[in-house]
Amino acid sequence: MNLRYLLLVSTLVAACVFPSLSLAEESQEVKELRARCDQGDAAGCFNLGLMYDLGKGVTQDFVEAVALYHKACDRGDASGCASLGWMYEKGTGVIQDFVQAVALYRNACDGGNAIGCFNLGVMYRNGTGVTQDFTQAVKFYRKACDGGFAGGCFNLGVKYYDGTGVTQDFVEAVALYRKACDGGYAAGCFNLGLMYDLGKGVTQDFVEAVALYRKACDGSYATGCYNLGWMYEKGTGVTQDFVQAVTLYRNACDGGNAIGCFNLGVMYRNGTGVTQDFTQAVKFYRKACNGGSAGGCNNLGLMYDKGTGVTQDFFQAVKFYRKACDGGFAGGCYNLGLMYYYGAGVKQSNADALNYFGKACDLKDEDGCENYAKVKKK
Repeated sequence: MNLRYLLLVSTLVAACVFPSLSLAEESQEVKELRARCDQGDAAGCFNLGLMYDLGKGVTQDFVEAVALYHKACDRGDASGCASLGWMYEKGTGVIQDFVQAVALYRNACDGGNAIGCFNLGVMYRNGTGVTQDFTQAVKFYRKACDGGFAGGCFNLGVKYYDGTGVTQDFVEAVALYRKACDGGYAAGCFNLGLMYDLGKGVTQDFVEAVALYRKACDGSYATGCYNLGWMYEKGTGVTQDFVQAVTLYRNACDGGNAIGCFNLGVMYRNGTGVTQDFTQAVKFYRKACNGGSAGGCNNLGLMYDKGTGVTQDFFQAVKFYRKACDGGFAGGCYNLGLMYYYGAGVKQSNADALNYFGKACDLKDEDGCENYAKVKKK
């Protein structure tokens, strides 16, 4: 059975973000900020709240942070409203209340806080604390983007790409991803690279895709490292370099990208760009599987099945093939069908073999379709 490579090409919708704002770093400034807050200075209340929130210069105290954000917001500080909304959304220092979070994000947005607009857009996108409404999500993402928050541009680009809440427009998606990337949002660089890679909304240009994937990777966006590794492995838009591909897959894997772990396992399995090492292949397939890669589970099952890099164990092979199949990986269903057909690690059962070959076939696996037809005739 062949090992399979996967190329991740999905766009992502960011979660709500906590406002990254300036704060007084020196603990001796706490008294000054408290005095300013007591005198009615909203910014003083906000910055003091932020210090309690993050535990900078004071003992971390979320309840106190909430109280100070309340004061800041009540006095018209939009950043205080945005941060207070975050606390209500997450249930930090206060009882979780999505409706209250929405109200506070709206106050923040109305007060000119771009992150408040962004988070309000996310709430509308997810239907959290408010009726789901993609058109409203687009409205607030646009407001966030126009207000200078790159994440708003990114999420607005995703909406134009998907055509949800707005007419689908790849050209506009490209423009927004570019704005997000230029604003330092690594996911924007990744999605812009993807558009160049696929030739959507822009003339296909693999060299430009490589440059943008590199920018995303340098910005610690693990999927950017993964796709850049793929380009190096295949020699697309760059001179083929297996060693560099291995390095980038490792970076992606270390950054939590399960498919990066999967491909790194394949490189070790095949001895491509690295000395062949079945034990290392098993290690990275396991990491991929644990990270949610069904292909990683399948290949880990294959290693147990064949006794490669690990003691042969049909029961473990069945376990991982089943996990791969449950995750929608056709090869896992096919391999599980074989285990039932031959009675390896499970009780022999043509009925179960037929079931799993059928599942593989439904997932467009030709071998699965072939074996389904053969077993069906028996």
